Amino acid sequence: MTATRTDLYYPAAGDGWEQREPAEAGFDSVKLAEAVAFIEAQGHALEHEQRVSLDLPDNETLGPIKPKGGVNGLVIRNGYIAAEFGDTPSIEMTYSVAKSYLSTVAGLAFDRGMIPDLDQRVGQTLDAPEFQGEHNGKITWRHLLQQTSEWTGTLWGMRDLADRRKGVDRELHEPGTFYEYNDVRVNLLGYALLLLWRRPLRDVLHEYVMEPIGGDDNWEWHGYRTSWMDIDGKQIQSVSGGTHFGGGVWTGSRNHARLGLLFLREGIWDGQQIVSERWVREATAPSEVEPVYGFMWWLNPESAHFPRLSPRSYSAQGAGGHVIWVSPEHDLVVVLRWVKSDAREECLVRVVDALT
Repeated sequence: MTATRTDLYYPAAGDGWEQREPAEAGFDSVKLAEAVAFIEAQGHALEHEQRVSLDLPDNETLGPIKPKGGVNGLVIRNGYIAAEFGDTPSIEMTYSVAKSYLSTVAGLAFDRGMIPDLDQRVGQTLDAPEFQGEHNGKITWRHLLQQTSEWTGTLWGMRDLADRRKGVDRELHEPGTFYEYNDVRVNLLGYALLLLWRRPLRDVLHEYVMEPIGGDDNWEWHGYRTSWMDIDGKQIQSVSGGTHFGGGVWTGSRNHARLGLLFLREGIWDGQQIVSERWVREATAPSEVEPVYGFMWWLNPESAHFPRLSPRSYSAQGAGGHVIWVSPEHDLVVVLRWVKSDAREECLVRVVDALT
């Protein structure tokens, strides 16, 4: 497997990321330049996600937001930078790309035995009223990670209805039988992980992932003004897994690229197993209920999600055209920021087509 090779390049910490001329990285230089020019022309008009869904209930902005930046990103081949464009150091909101970071924190807990069984009911691990009762008491960690929990309730002042069926109070299904993209329920996973770790999740991710893989420390992970908790006598903010209500992960594009490269290398970074190979496999395995979704990573089985791209590829995605795309078939990671959502596939296709 790729991750067992000893000749792989891993970038040094900070700015010590080696670049290669496109031809050295296996690209046609002209085609790659054309692909980058195309990407740069696909600027997204979104200012912040709240404008997408103003008709939904409980749509108050509870966490911080910031003005959007410009199109930027990277093309990483064989670990090296083959192309970098735009203001990649700019600290930007990531929207639902944060979900893949949150999933990784769950993976750290799983690898350490803090989550003994993904199919165990969360209420068996945590003594929390949110995971009790006839309905919510059936929810497992896998359900939370695959967005099939069908949890119902109010968290941080937001009802699950804020996302459920686009604001329509429809009948709930049994946990594990129905997929729905629901930020309130994603935030419930963040809350559950905070109860498990009992320390800020940003600190957990920094210590066990971002620092070992050489990421810079100029990134933030926000929750809401309503999501502060007393944990063992300390006030800690439960962070959000997106920016629907504000907050979320704010970071530069190189940190995104490092996370993508870590997953491409099956959890190994320069000889150190950062997240287990098993977790990478679990996180990128299709859900029975929604095959194009794993543990908060978008998958492409039978090219069902991105028809023109490799079925082995997968991605972290967020509103505003934010993408971390990983293609094991091509030893390739592509980061896109602020591109039109309907242009994402074409942007990635043009990068792949530039390979020689």
